[in-house]
Amino acid sequence: MARWAPDTKERLREAAMQLFTERGFEATTVPDIVERAGVTRRTFFRHFADKREVFFSGDEIPRLAARMLADAPADMSPFSIAWTGLQALAADRFEPRRDEIAAARRVIDAEPALRERDLQKQADLRAVLVEGYLARGVESLHARVVAGVAVELLQTALERWAADGSGTPLREHLERVRREMAAVLG
Repeated sequence: MARWAPDTKERLREAAMQLFTERGFEATTVPDIVERAGVTRRTFFRHFADKREVFFSGDEIPRLAARMLADAPADMSPFSIAWTGLQALAADRFEPRRDEIAAARRVIDAEPALRERDLQKQADLRAVLVEGYLARGVESLHARVVAGVAVELLQTALERWAADGSGTPLREHLERVRREMAAVLG
């Protein structure tokens, strides 16, 4: 088995996703993943704490959100900052990985432990946004509401986009969900 290769983490992710799709999350073991990826068990654990982390390690969105809030013009409204960031994420991070994200979404939706971890990721992002808004001087309730709306908007649009076989871009799903949320909120 290969001791090291520059694409090892990605190979492990690809092998895991193939197996999760073929067999299901619970039926797939770490030995199955390392065998498919052609690496050792030790190599797997250098990159991931456990098989759940194949989905959740290296999530850079909270870091990007914190940077976006820190760099935004002082006069930009809290929601405008979030909206600009969501559109950039859609174009730069999500669209190029549509098939991978849709497959991951199906596996996550089918596994309660993964759904729980996904909800924790959403809560972590919300907390980063609230912290960033508070640092900008946004009132606490407003910071919590805008952060909550932004995370829910992203999650709902991602779920629709991943389930949509028509190829509609994520940015269009974001816009639809934003309009629907605005209509609901009056």
